[in-house]
Amino acid sequence: MNKKSYFKSVLLLLGVFIVIVVVSERYYMRFDLTEGRQYSMSDATRQILNGINEPIMVTAYFTGDLPPDLDKVKRSFNDLLVEYSNLSDGNLVFKFVNPNADQEIESEAVSSGIRPVLFKARDKDEVKQQKVFMGAKITMNDKKEVIPFINPEGSIEYDLTTAIKKISLKRKPLVGFVQGQGEPLLDAYQQVRADLEVLYTVRQVTLSDTVRNLKDYKTLVIAGPTGSFSEKALEVLDDYVRSGGNLFIAFNRVIGNTQTLQGEENVTGLESWLLEKGILVDNKFVIDANCGTVNVTQPTGRFNMTTQVKFPFLPSVKNFADFPITKGLELVMLGFPSPISYVGDSTSVFKSLATTSKNSGLLSMPVMLEVQKNWTVVDFQDGKQTIAALLELNNRGTESKIIVVSAGDFAVNGTGQRPRRLQPDNVSLMVNSIEWLSDQTGLMDLRTKGITSRPIDQISDSKKAFLKWFNFLLPMVLVIIYGVIRMNVRSKQRKRRMNQGYVK
Repeated sequence: MNKKSYFKSVLLLLGVFIVIVVVSERYYMRFDLTEGRQYSMSDATRQILNGINEPIMVTAYFTGDLPPDLDKVKRSFNDLLVEYSNLSDGNLVFKFVNPNADQEIESEAVSSGIRPVLFKARDKDEVKQQKVFMGAKITMNDKKEVIPFINPEGSIEYDLTTAIKKISLKRKPLVGFVQGQGEPLLDAYQQVRADLEVLYTVRQVTLSDTVRNLKDYKTLVIAGPTGSFSEKALEVLDDYVRSGGNLFIAFNRVIGNTQTLQGEENVTGLESWLLEKGILVDNKFVIDANCGTVNVTQPTGRFNMTTQVKFPFLPSVKNFADFPITKGLELVMLGFPSPISYVGDSTSVFKSLATTSKNSGLLSMPVMLEVQKNWTVVDFQDGKQTIAALLELNNRGTESKIIVVSAGDFAVNGTGQRPRRLQPDNVSLMVNSIEWLSDQTGLMDLRTKGITSRPIDQISDSKKAFLKWFNFLLPMVLVIIYGVIRMNVRSKQRKRRMNQGYVK
């Protein structure tokens, strides 16, 4: 190749590179090969950003000299903002500032609600603490939302999209938590309430309240009742459903009394009311070989030893329907659930949303809660059991929906100073259900976007061995394949050179 041809090739490659850079600036694109498409923009985000007609300003407060692990979060957040700006037709603008570089900017960040964290960084041979800012402020007109700390382990897209959705809402729909039959107070649902209040106004209501018009509420929530519903209260529920209202009901048909270690029936009146609609919540205990554990303390000499023992009355639910409510859910823990079945006619549509494993059993009264019982395969012969279901009713042209979960307190944190820590998908199941019933399903996919449960002890030994050897051998196989291909190319080149009349 002469110098002129070489120069033309270089100019051509340079021109192609410039075109690619210009096009990539205008049309941002990346390929996502992860499970659950972790780095793909969701339809919910696209829909929300397409509906923005007013300018939104995102001020990202990030420390300038971040450690490599945290700097990846900064780059990911920047890439995300670029995509958001493109999808909003430029209505979303952003800037990055370094609070550590200026005392005034740091004061502005802290007063806005950005929370600095202390991070241990290694500098040469010593470990020192560094104050790190990784948050953002989102403003639209006179409204403001803050992401105090962008958690590397969380869903950045969910945090950012929910903040944008919250400040762009004109009026929040109403969701009511029914009180008066022994239900936990609204304050006991700390995580559920926090998620719902992004898009809804959440209030406590009673079925005897004549001041509030229940028809104004998109969805009513009945969760964890321990007392009985009066006939008048059940009539109010009937009127609400007939007018097109939707219900989320989570209640225990049976209760495990941890004091007497006996199973008890829980009669609230809801079981009869639901049976009239075609939903049978049987007064039996569902037990599952795939279950949670309880702590058992035993004396060993002069000391007490606490061990964890599997308790089949606490099923670990991992089987979910392919449905918007349960999409992305991986593990829900339930306490003392009962089987749900449909005994109605074809005028209504029944759908099972979640089931226990195939190694499940049913126990009828009387039941003893034997913590240290030696469970065998014989105890789990009844197959999968539905523990969460949806019923769609058609009331003379008016449609309404009821979701039933046969465990009353699966999403309750408690009201004490040390609230109970919940399985993340327990919260998602309840929030997703209420959101779907209220016809505001935009953020459900984002809430469950991620891997919340991948316990390695539940992977089979054969799969563990395959993954181990696959990761070990794959690089070597690729190198060998490359070597063979390169050797064949070199061999063909040598043969061509040996041919008579070969000209380079």
